[in-house]
Parts: sequence; structure tokens; C-alpha cells
Amino acid sequence: MAGRTMAFWMARLAGGAALVLGVAPAWAQSPWQPPAAGQSASADLLARDEAGVRFRVKEGVLRIVFWGDRIVRVTVQKTDAFPESAGLAVVGTPARVAWTMAEEADRYILSTPAMRLAFDRRTGAVALLGADGKPLVSEVGGAGRKLGDVSDPDGAVQLSFAIGGDEAIHGLGQHQAGRLDYRGTTVRLQQANTDVGVPVLVSTAGYGIFWNNPAVTDVDVATPQAVNRIVFRSQAGTGTDYFLFGGPDVDEVIGAYRQLTGPAPLMARWTWGLWQSKERYQSQAELLGVAAEYRRLGIPLDAVVQDWQYWKPGEWGGHRMDPARFPDPKGMLDALHRQNVHSIVSIWPRFDKELDTTQALDAIGGLYSETYPNVYPAGEGRWYDAFSAPARRLYWRYVSERLGTLGFDGYWLDGSEAELGGRWGEMRNVATAIGSGATVYNAYPLMHTTAVHDGMVKDYPSKRPFILTRSAWAGQQRNAAITWSGDVAGRWDVFRAQVPAAVNFSMSGIPYWSADIGGFFGGSPTDPAYQELFTRWLQFAVFNPMFRIHGTGAGKEVYSFPEAARGPLIDAVKLRYRLLPFFYAQSWQVADKGASFLYPLGTVFPGDSQARDLPDQYLFGRSVLVSPVVQKGAERRDVYLPAGKDWYDFWTGERHAGGKRILVEAPIGRMPLHVAAGAILPLGEPVQYADQSPGLPIELRIYRGADGSFTLYDDAGDGQGWRRGERAAIELRLDDKAGRLTIGQRQGAYPGMPKTRLFRVVEVSPGTGVGVAQTVGHEVRYDGSAVEVRLAGGNNSQRP
Repeated sequence: MAGRTMAFWMARLAGGAALVLGVAPAWAQSPWQPPAAGQSASADLLARDEAGVRFRVKEGVLRIVFWGDRIVRVTVQKTDAFPESAGLAVVGTPARVAWTMAEEADRYILSTPAMRLAFDRRTGAVALLGADGKPLVSEVGGAGRKLGDVSDPDGAVQLSFAIGGDEAIHGLGQHQAGRLDYRGTTVRLQQANTDVGVPVLVSTAGYGIFWNNPAVTDVDVATPQAVNRIVFRSQAGTGTDYFLFGGPDVDEVIGAYRQLTGPAPLMARWTWGLWQSKERYQSQAELLGVAAEYRRLGIPLDAVVQDWQYWKPGEWGGHRMDPARFPDPKGMLDALHRQNVHSIVSIWPRFDKELDTTQALDAIGGLYSETYPNVYPAGEGRWYDAFSAPARRLYWRYVSERLGTLGFDGYWLDGSEAELGGRWGEMRNVATAIGSGATVYNAYPLMHTTAVHDGMVKDYPSKRPFILTRSAWAGQQRNAAITWSGDVAGRWDVFRAQVPAAVNFSMSGIPYWSADIGGFFGGSPTDPAYQELFTRWLQFAVFNPMFRIHGTGAGKEVYSFPEAARGPLIDAVKLRYRLLPFFYAQSWQVADKGASFLYPLGTVFPGDSQARDLPDQYLFGRSVLVSPVVQKGAERRDVYLPAGKDWYDFWTGERHAGGKRILVEAPIGRMPLHVAAGAILPLGEPVQYADQSPGLPIELRIYRGADGSFTLYDDAGDGQGWRRGERAAIELRLDDKAGRLTIGQRQGAYPGMPKTRLFRVVEVSPGTGVGVAQTVGHEVRYDGSAVEVRLAGGNNSQRP
């Protein structure tokens, strides 16, 4: 390999500069070295250096490179030519890792402080070993690996893994089949409206895999044809390339993935409030009227959304608002901001043919050559090449100059798969700036969101970037992008499918997800049957990372529902706002610690086999069990409480032992919620918008029965100060045996931070649930110094 170099995608520069290619570290530029004198003469070992090792295998050259204590990259190429980059998803370079290699009779053992690998000298297969020394997941030797045969109908690149028989597999993006555990299915990773392909999976056995190939890929997960196997079959590529992440905890696995592909940034506080959207608000007056009516009625609201066709006919892609319908868009946004309401606007990667934006992009080779028919409305247009850095910069320049300067707070990236002509698969035939569309197919949304994210950071540093997008690929969490589940129908079966779709998307390492509350297609607020569906969907969405009402047809604003049906809707909205301190603190754990918002029960309770495949339940954070009502007409439902903890009914305060099913009452105004023993749950005061909450009293709800902790987090709520350390955290600790809550010393500060806080400590027990009358808890006036609170219940560790 003398004279060759390896280039990796480097981390973004501070301030959001675009991705750049970096020079490889010195170890990657070194020539091959034969085994030294006295070293094993095994024919399979080619070379070893400070970052990894190379072996000769039947198909070519296999490399194992450590990128971190819990991150290893495994590649096989037909020749010694190392891939020029680690791919579009990866930011950064391999870290220096203290790893060792031990030679055994038939294998090598490679170890870091957090994971152990085995390389089989007979088959050339790599395995990740568990604490007991047995494989958690292992390549299948022999015919399990195929490279670069484009004529193979099963895929140009294939790799098989052996897995255990009692683990669940999650992740792989967002799909509509209603499956939580993918065992027994084949999942196609191909971007489409309502279907998002992300080649990242997590196992309840405590590991993760990132299949580093953006081509259309089929993933067989323990199908009848491949029992206890995971088989990746990609339609393009020349070699196998994947990363293994070691746990065993799911946060360690996903944290390792984000270490490799970029952290999820902290969203602005206002993004956690209620969003009102419609396809579409026709005018400036209509949009302003929606915000005004919410404020008049006292229904909390934080954002209204301007969907598409705000432009003049024939100016799709011109990024200008029709002056006949939007005479003063800047004044419109100023008026919204005075009401503490934010707004985002829909933009597309598609352009009408005769626009100045189209011509400018075409002049730099920034458009795909074909003109595509519209999916809707009738017409045709061109699509820009998001894989071209100059095209990304020019695309953003027009958006920024024509929409950003008006004061919009973020952007809705519709059709971001890219939709093209709506015949899914067309991207294969496109020639992009970095290669054929077949080889980079699924990565389009990553690069498109990169254009807008990096531009927002550069041009509008006082705002945290915000993107709503219909598609995603690996690494997209770094672009402050929330993926929504596309144009789904307002039906009960579709609603049921959104629950596992959301949870699996979260387990793909991308934490921010949402759906059109009530479904995009169908439904009228005057229809009693739809009122029930909408209510149950809204309750589920309270525990989604984004809380957005949207749909076509009749407006679905909360106030558009008859007054008789409105009460449960307003209660759900008010609960969302009371939970803001909890949500914002969890978002800090996501940004700083690699945590998630939505978890399958089996990933947090891997030892409980009954918790492994529950598609209609999930955990928000690791302590709040959410059980949406997903059956029409249901007024109660079965809830499984995971073993190993006791659980409290959020509404009544009743305590139940884990490891069993219970029947829970669920009248139309209530969705079953349970909180784990040991949890500390902060609830805020009722407010009209999210940024009204800092400084107001916080209720600390204490769930006895185990020790616990919680980090209460706050900052300015927007802007980039949090990255500079302008933030504050208060560590809360529950010593259950001693009956003591410690409110720790405040760490850090930020401009405008309240110097004192009022905490109300409520020890939860039957009769002190959120939904029943209760006495005010112990009040603590907190000035930033540590405080100990004696709990009235004393030692409450006994089980119910």
C-alpha cells in the first residue's frame, strides 16, 4: 500500500462548517509489514499497527480498526486499496485506543477496555464476544460474505451474522409494518414517503451494528430461510463495511454510534411545545388568525407552520412568498414572535424549470439532468444534487436570502428522500457529484439536511437550527433534524403502526421523531369516530419528541373540535406543558450522554423476556412507561410492567410490583402511564408557551421503592450559549432507605438564570397521583446551595 493514503470525513469545524476530507493519521499511510521475526507464521496475518490489524481472507483483505473503546470498524475489500473515506455518515477519525491482541490456536483475540473481538483463522469471520467469552454476534464464515457482484439478484454486497435465539432486534429506521422486534422479517432500506431506511440496529443482547452502505439494502432478520441470522444484502458497493458497537447498556451502544457519526444537538425549548400545522394555510391573515385564536382561548401554543404553495404559480423552488396572499411576511413573523409563537416554512429540493434559482444551480452542475413529473400537482421540475457541496451552498444561499431574513425559525424539508417523480427507485439512475445514485441512494436526506443545518448555524447563530424532514439516514441526528413519518392516513391500524415505528427509529440512533397527529389523510373534527382517534393519537404524541398537529382537508386545530370533544384534547396539551422540565432535562441527556427519548422495554430490561416484544408500549426516558390506547372504543387496556422494579400509576399513585400484566382503566381523557420506583419526575406550572416556564415553581414527584437520581437541566432556551458552557444543572438524588432527597449544589450558570427556585416535593402514594386531589408537598426555596429534604414516608423500600 506504499504511496497510498486514506481520507476520512472529518468532524465539522466549530460554527457548523461543511464536512471536509481530512488527511489520514500516520498509521494508515504506512506500508504493509510482514510478520516480524519470531512472530506467528500464520498466513492470515498481514500487518498490525497502533489502530488495528489486517488479515488475508478468501475474499481479499480484512481490516479491523478501533475507533473507540466501544467502536470497531470491519472492512473487506478485494484488494489492499483502503476506502478513501469512512463514508458520509462518519465524522472524525479513529481514536487512540489501548487495545491488545492475543494469539490462540485457531483465532486471535482483540481487546479494548470495553469490548473483545475474535478473528477466526480458519473462516476469516469476526465475532463480538460477551462477558462470558461467547459470541454475541458473529460473521458467518464461508458463503456468508460476498463482494461486488452486481449480477447477483440477492445483492452486490452481502454479509451474514449469526445471532442468539432469544434477543430482539430494533432500529433500521422507520417502517409501517407494525413490527417492534424484526425477527422473522425482511426489512427493505429504501427511502420513500412513510418509509425511512437507516442501516443501524440495536440488540437486546447489548450490541449494535451500523452497516456502512447507503445503497438500497434488504436486511433479513432471523427469517425461516436464515434462522438466527442477520443478513445484509446491498444492491451496490465493492466491499463489506460495517461498525460494531459494544454495550452492554443500550445508552452505551447508541452513545458509541453518536461518537462516530455526531452528537444530537440540543433543540430550542420552544420546539417542545404544541405545533399547529395544516395542508395548508392559504394566506398571511389565516396563519395569524390561528395563533390569535389559540391565544384568545388560552390554549398553549408555541409554533404555527406554513406548508407549501405559498409561492406564486410557476415559482415552486423560487423561495419567495406570493405577495398577493402574504403581503408582509416579515411583519407576519414579527407579529407571531411578539405573541411568543414561532414559525417554520416548507422548502423542497425541487424547482420549476424557468426560475432564476433553477438556472443558477444548473450553471454550476448542481441539478440532476432529468426533468421529473410532479407527484402532485400536475407539472414537472428539476431536483438539485445534495451530494454536491457547491450546490448545497447555493441552495442554502437562496433560502437564507429570501426566507431566512424574514425571520423564520426553521425549515420543513419536504420530499427529502428525494421524491423525484414518485416512482421509488428512480434515484438509482441518477449521476450525483460523488458517484452513481445506486451507490449513495439512501444518503440524500443526510446531505440535504446538512445544507440547511450548516447554513443556519453560519447565518443565524442566535437561533438553534431546526429542521423537520420526511426522510433520514445514518448520522442525521447531528443536523438538528426531526423526521416525521410522512403522509400517513388517519386510521386506527396506521395509528397503531406509528408506535413501533417511532421506537425503532429512536433505536436507529436518531432521537428526534414525530407523526402528523391524527394522520395526514382523512378525518374531520365534526366526526365523533375521528374525535376518538384524534384524542388517542394526541395523547400518544404528548410523549413524542415533537408535538405537531397536521393534516389535509378540514383544519384540525384544537379549537376546531366541538366543545364537547375538546376537554381531553386540552388536558393532553396541558400535560405536555407541565412535563416541559422533564422533557428538556432528558434532551440534555440525549445531547450530552448519548441517551434516547423512546426505548423498547426490552432494551432497558434485557433480562425480562416478557418485555422483549411489546409493540404498543415503550419507555420515555428510562422511567416513564407509556401505554397508548390504540384500539377503537377501548376504555381500558392490558399493561405489562417490566420485572425488576415496582411501578406507580401516574394518575392515581397506586403502586404495583413489576413482572406482571395488569388491566388499567383508560377513559377517553386518560392514557395509561406508569413511573418506575426510584424515579424523580419534575413537573412545571401551567403555561401558555414553553419559554414562560423557566423560573416558575417545579413540583418534584418522588416515587419511593428504590434509590434514584435525576439531573434537572436548564439554559437560555435558544442560541448556542449551551455549547460554550452557559447552562446549569442540579443533581437530584433519592436515598430510599434513608428517606432522603438531596437537591445538589447548582453547577454552572447562564445569562438570565433565575437565582432562586421554588421546589415542591411530593412523595407519591395512593391518592397523590396527578389525576386526583392532593395536598401541596414540602416547599423548598432553593438558592443554588445543596439542600436535604427528609421524606415523610421514611424507609419505603418494601414491595407492595
